[in-house]
Amino acid sequence: MSLALYGIGVSKGVAIGNVYIISHEPLEISEYCLSKHNIGEEVSRFESALAVASEQLQHIRERVPKDSTVDIAAFIDAHLLMLEDSLLTTVPIELIHEHQCNAEWALKMQCENLVQRFEAIDDPYLQARKEDVKHVVARIQRILRGYPDPTIDFADANLANTIILADDLSPADTVLMQHHGIIAFATEYGGITSHTAILARSLGIPAIVGLRRARPYIQQNEIVIVDGTRGVILANPDQRTLSGYRRQQKEDKYFRTGLIKTKSVPAKTLNGTPINLHVNIEFPEDMQAVKRVGGQGIGLYRTEFLFMNRREPPDEEEHLEAYQKVIHALKGKPVTIRTLDLGADKQVVDSSYHENSIITNPALGLRAVRLCLKEQQLFRPQLRAILRASALGKVRLMVPMVCELSEILQVKKIIEEIRNELRQKSLKFDHNMPFGVMVEVPAMAICSDLILPHIDFLSIGTNDLIQYTLAIDRNDEAVNYLYNPSHPAVLRLIKMSIDSANKAKKPVSLCGEMASDSRYVRLLLGLGLRSFSVNPESYLEIKQIINDSNLNGLNYLTKKILETDSQDDIVELLEAMNA
Repeated sequence: MSLALYGIGVSKGVAIGNVYIISHEPLEISEYCLSKHNIGEEVSRFESALAVASEQLQHIRERVPKDSTVDIAAFIDAHLLMLEDSLLTTVPIELIHEHQCNAEWALKMQCENLVQRFEAIDDPYLQARKEDVKHVVARIQRILRGYPDPTIDFADANLANTIILADDLSPADTVLMQHHGIIAFATEYGGITSHTAILARSLGIPAIVGLRRARPYIQQNEIVIVDGTRGVILANPDQRTLSGYRRQQKEDKYFRTGLIKTKSVPAKTLNGTPINLHVNIEFPEDMQAVKRVGGQGIGLYRTEFLFMNRREPPDEEEHLEAYQKVIHALKGKPVTIRTLDLGADKQVVDSSYHENSIITNPALGLRAVRLCLKEQQLFRPQLRAILRASALGKVRLMVPMVCELSEILQVKKIIEEIRNELRQKSLKFDHNMPFGVMVEVPAMAICSDLILPHIDFLSIGTNDLIQYTLAIDRNDEAVNYLYNPSHPAVLRLIKMSIDSANKAKKPVSLCGEMASDSRYVRLLLGLGLRSFSVNPESYLEIKQIINDSNLNGLNYLTKKILETDSQDDIVELLEAMNA
């Protein structure tokens, strides 16, 4: 009998194949006391384990295929940086001395301390990075306990055309997944923004996370179907189900092949309205994916990677180098650089702070522009670099999480001070570089008409806007069913922002996940949006939907959706709009 197990679909598509189960069983860590004369030997054992862990990851890093997506290498580099961070190197040694305990126990205490801090943070993307800390700690613990590296066994298996089922996957596992031609994966843990989800989308393979206790119900080598679009894995499917999904695979392949044709054509509706369609990126190396889909510019360049897992914040030259890479790759196309939006698992340990302190940023606390205005030693080098980069191409500067005019005025005052500094040093910059803000807080959407005279453009960040509007965390399993982009309140805030920008004759775009979701493209067009910024893997599909849309036919259905109080009716109207 067929068995359907549901999780969170994080990468679209269907895969059919034999399952290979990977089990990273948690290690049982016990505490034991050391005599004082054995502490030095225990510290040496811990330091040796760190060195071995670094060697293992370097070896895996070297095995990343040259044609691999760069995201994989970036995640492994982040793990390597963690092995150099005092939070995982110096602090456990201090705990060994303080408690006269074994290295495993000291590391366990520090890991629990870090994870506890991360779990207090509400930013979904950043909160998911705590899993990276767990992966690094688990690797060190296995070495301390004398266990072999599980990725080596994984590497030696014949896994071509198989589907991986695991409790969770590390970036090292994911390297080997691509290397061995694995066609899909499903994990018991993880969320929409976990690294496994991000990597699956980069690899272009179907994936499901958050299955919860799926492994007891599925046997090694059993045939399963992974439906990444619906978020379901089907075990022991009957012939009728198999035939239906194989037919869907053929249709999907035909559809994806047809999308290639849209690469060279402009984004334009059936009635001739041109649409700006840009790409979201996180690393300079993501420009390879932008080039692959024919992206016409960057609508959101996240810069937090520069601050991740390091002891000191990046200096001006490091910022500038990263921005130069993207600007040169764009060859005259525009890029919108978002300033620092730190939170959750992204850490900066700065020498000006108490040793081992972490700058963490609760969603309702010291985050993004609030942090930047308070800790200007983080903010000013980035602003200087962005201004200098503006002399090299079409650069726009965008500030996240703004909720009132005073923040905008403070940022503009700092920018003007930096402009004067650059003039004094005869350093070039674009004197007319556009300055904009993100609409992520409901207050910003409501007051957008008051803000617009002071800025050059708006960009709507729906990920946070939805969460703040509905007071839910989409990564919290107890309430994530309430995360709803088509909620009337969310749609009215988006419409309000678009209308205010249009009235002020200022550009407005939308760069959140909602823009990359095929279900909402026509609705957003009906709301008046004419500029999208989407993930690279969604770019061609979104362009195809735009090119097949008639704005005249969307206005009526959009008006009905905005006037509807029933979510069921909204779903039906959306289906009619996308038919």
